[in-house]
Amino acid sequence: MAQVRQLLQVGGPLLGRGLANAGGASTATAAKKNHKRWQSSSISAGDYDLVVVGGGIVGAASAREILLRHPSLKVAILEKEPKLAFHQSGHNSGVIHAGIYYKPGTLKARLCVEGLHLAYKYLDDRKIPYKKSGKLIVATDEKEVKLLEDLQQRGIANKVPDLKIIEGDAIREIEPFCKGIKALHSPHTGIVDWALVTEHYGEDFKHAGGRIYLDYNVTKFSETKEGSADYPVTIHGSRPGQIVRTKNVLTCGGLQSDLLAEKTGCPKDPRIVPFRGEYLLLSKEKQHMVKGNIYPVPDPRFPFLGVHFTPRMDGSIWLGPNAVLALKREGYTWGDINLFELFDALRYPGFMKMASKYIGFGLSEMSKSAFINLQIKALQKYIPDITEYDIQRGPAGVRAQAMDLQGNLVDDFVFDRGVGSGALAKRVLHCRNAPSPGATSSLAIAKMIADKIEGEFSIGK
Repeated sequence: MAQVRQLLQVGGPLLGRGLANAGGASTATAAKKNHKRWQSSSISAGDYDLVVVGGGIVGAASAREILLRHPSLKVAILEKEPKLAFHQSGHNSGVIHAGIYYKPGTLKARLCVEGLHLAYKYLDDRKIPYKKSGKLIVATDEKEVKLLEDLQQRGIANKVPDLKIIEGDAIREIEPFCKGIKALHSPHTGIVDWALVTEHYGEDFKHAGGRIYLDYNVTKFSETKEGSADYPVTIHGSRPGQIVRTKNVLTCGGLQSDLLAEKTGCPKDPRIVPFRGEYLLLSKEKQHMVKGNIYPVPDPRFPFLGVHFTPRMDGSIWLGPNAVLALKREGYTWGDINLFELFDALRYPGFMKMASKYIGFGLSEMSKSAFINLQIKALQKYIPDITEYDIQRGPAGVRAQAMDLQGNLVDDFVFDRGVGSGALAKRVLHCRNAPSPGATSSLAIAKMIADKIEGEFSIGK
């Protein structure tokens, strides 16, 4: 059977937004404290109708949705880390995005706006703390005002609720210390702890009858040997005796998604190239100057969003991020280095083409990483009273950026299947890319993936 590869086109010029999947999400709640009560790390996991590999927010939401639709199925999640949401889903800015930036009519735009409404309903139903802190996208010169007006039209076309352009006193009423000519106000943008939300997805999944296996690092997929036609795929873990047999597999591997796909015969591209986003922290003495999210007008020349001000659920204010190549896929500092993974990224033709195109931008971002005072000028553009004495290094996260051979940042959903007529081609579906904002859109993405799983594997038919 020919290889099956599908890209759901979402397009648009604003690629790679929301880079900073930055870390340290505070999840000190009963759900977090007791996660081992309902999760397992046992070696032998048994036989399943469907196994989801990857316990990030997209994998957990998708497993939950499938099991809620089909409660008679036996479904499991395999997660290589000691808890859910260990990487991107637990290392992000915590913003609930409204869907302003994305090209109207695209899947990405629809899923974000749908996800916004689903997220707030879910947070209310599950009594998960959040804040509708709002967001200002601030124009500081006339050139940016024109881009701001274009953003407003894009947001209106996407049915983003209650968007409006404000200026003067109206800006100061919302953000008293912020300077700008005009601003686009999104009152329904919010903040939440997405790691905590993922834990709740896991609880829902468990209570519906699902099983979660932690510390299960998938190393191999194989066709089950004779006498096991009902469970044609065997999933092997890194520990001796870690074996799961299943009828069907969905992988949502985030930073490892391309490597998981290769294990069933899929090609290397699109490749995951890890970009680290590093935040600064605003001093407690100046935290009162930021009430909600303050964002720049995106520069269409560059693929990343730029510096912004992000309030957190714990009261802290994150500033940034920059965007630098991580030296390993899960490398949160310059000291986190994996030479094999670094060489794999550097030799990828797509990365070399992208690096040559944005060499000036890349060098600037690296300089900001080394010398944090270089970011002061960009911060003062919006809040002039912030000085170099008001900032310190903060958390960081790594984004799984899918990149094609031409050096384009893939901003589409990518699903992949292996080559041939065997079980690894027919019974394993890889979600190789779920573009930002994956957390905000997670419940909407889960519905889309569940629809796809039902069609691909004839579940419920």
